[in-house]
Amino acid sequence: MENQKGYHVAVVGATGAVGEQMLKMLETRQFPLASLKLLASARSAGNTVQFKGQDIVIEEATPEAFEGVQIALFSAGGSVSKALAPEAAKRGAICVDNTSAFRMDPNVPLVVPEVNPDAMADHNGIIANPNCSTIQMVAAIEPLRARYGLERIIVSTYQAVSGAGAKAIQELNDQTKAIVNGEEVKKEVLPVGSLPKKHQIAFNVIPQIDTFLDNGFTNEEMKMVRETKKIFSDESIAVAATCVRIPVVKGHSESVYVELKEDFELEDVRRLLAEAPGIVLQDNPEEQDYPMPADAAGKIETFVGRLRRDLDNPRGLHMWIVSDNLLKGAAWNAVQIAEELVARNLV
Repeated sequence: MENQKGYHVAVVGATGAVGEQMLKMLETRQFPLASLKLLASARSAGNTVQFKGQDIVIEEATPEAFEGVQIALFSAGGSVSKALAPEAAKRGAICVDNTSAFRMDPNVPLVVPEVNPDAMADHNGIIANPNCSTIQMVAAIEPLRARYGLERIIVSTYQAVSGAGAKAIQELNDQTKAIVNGEEVKKEVLPVGSLPKKHQIAFNVIPQIDTFLDNGFTNEEMKMVRETKKIFSDESIAVAATCVRIPVVKGHSESVYVELKEDFELEDVRRLLAEAPGIVLQDNPEEQDYPMPADAAGKIETFVGRLRRDLDNPRGLHMWIVSDNLLKGAAWNAVQIAEELVARNLV
């Protein structure tokens, strides 16, 4: 609105946790808007959301609603994206989709702007936002991969309940209160809404995110494997993941072990990370200074610390990576893609 040239933007799923953060990002980043359309399900249509001090009425997300839209940010679930993103693209919009619907489609770029921004030039109307846990990991590893090459990644995640939605946050809060007050603990949401068995998340950790596959890994773990290879455009990189839900509201943490192709000096690694876009190096163990989700919440950067050489492999490096899963892991990465589209004259 303030800028000379503005773009017609739609946010699909504007009332959800990620949709709300998308709006905050568009506002705080002063994204050049000519118009902003908020789309959601029929039951949310007619409600209003505040943006820059103005009330915007939510409209029902239909194919016709995308007429005249140039950029559409989707965060309303995979089935909505599958139904509506192609319709929006047909009408000339570039869709940035935050669901898993198109991530592994060979015709859809999977983009983290700090890692593979050039890939977005090949879009056919849809660009996919990777999984939250994948985004922060590849953003932190990319400076090292670019310099030394990369052979292997082994990652264990410690993922916040907000990654499972508003009901999971409420469940954590309710269970915590119940335990503190000596009341019955209700288990209704985690680990997976669609499965019959539920586990307590308060004062507990659950080593399951999404459903299990025949190979013993979960869908979430395999997303990290497949998406990492696609983003790096390298099927030869060995990747294995263990994804765990922890009783934290916001901010995913990851313990990551990488094997590089070349020897490295730890000081050079620190310098590369300190200079990398979107990365904050927080690695001062003497002062007990390292990334934690409580500090990363509400921030758009990815924080990296606990850097140390492997004790046995001279090319092995251990690192600890933390980021706000609703921001860099979702809303900010999507808005950042939109900013790159503008910067590269792709809109």
